[in-house]
Amino acid sequence: MSESPEIHIASTTPLQPAIKSWEVFLADQGRSPYTIKAFLGDMSLFAGFFSPEIGVGAITTQEINRFLNWLQKERNIPCSPKSLARRITSIKAFFRWLAQSGRIPADPAEKVVQQSVISPLPEVLTDKERDKLIQAALLKRNGQKPDARPYTLLMLLLTTGIKKGECLALNLNHIDLENPSGKVLFIRYANSGNRYKERKIELSDDWVDAYQEYLQQYKPADQVFPWSPRRLEYLLEDLGKESGLIKHLSFDMCRWTCVLNDWKSGEDREKIRQKLGISKIQWREVGLKLRQLAGEVPVK
Repeated sequence: MSESPEIHIASTTPLQPAIKSWEVFLADQGRSPYTIKAFLGDMSLFAGFFSPEIGVGAITTQEINRFLNWLQKERNIPCSPKSLARRITSIKAFFRWLAQSGRIPADPAEKVVQQSVISPLPEVLTDKERDKLIQAALLKRNGQKPDARPYTLLMLLLTTGIKKGECLALNLNHIDLENPSGKVLFIRYANSGNRYKERKIELSDDWVDAYQEYLQQYKPADQVFPWSPRRLEYLLEDLGKESGLIKHLSFDMCRWTCVLNDWKSGEDREKIRQKLGISKIQWREVGLKLRQLAGEVPVK
């Protein structure tokens, strides 16, 4: 078995081979193809700014800042605050890997200032809109041809706040209806790098009743919702239309509506963070947005 090319990287290695080795490392760590693609795109631009022969150990904090200044003021191609923040993140991750693995003596990107970008406030449902959606889903559940799927999906999203990817990854054994302390949903991740996102969320009796009806009607074998992401998105969109919702109902809207309701009801803030499965660093921005959505602080 051949050795991974990443172990041959040293302080004198030029950027391009080092970036290629980092790509191997990222893949071995189970990072998503989309994340790897974004990192590599940023680092390709970074490498193109320097001489092809320069070794990774010769790049200083000053050189990195010179590249960032070029991005913003000299490249003549607009660089949005969000793109700049992402590129700084990529550079920091790359040099952190080099330093922590002993390939360079010190991390030149450590002192580079990270640009924080707060994205726009998410769109959420009002209480009235939420009630209309639930009524539309109930009509389907209790209709002449009962269909519990829309209600089961909608109420799962509105009560647990799980993300689209987590919903699609749900297996039947992730739902425990025999737990002595209460019926629960387990969010699992195959990638060990995402273990901090794993969590346990309580399920309501009302949702469990709908879920059992859904199981009888659709009899899923493994996945809880064995359809494509687009098919489930259409299902939510149809519910929105049938309820007269002007907004575009989405997984993200349901997630934010759920957590905002928890916030306004006085739920413990740490429990909300854990329910969302996000880090304490991510919670800073999310918490600010929730305060703004709840009208506790002005929107800047």
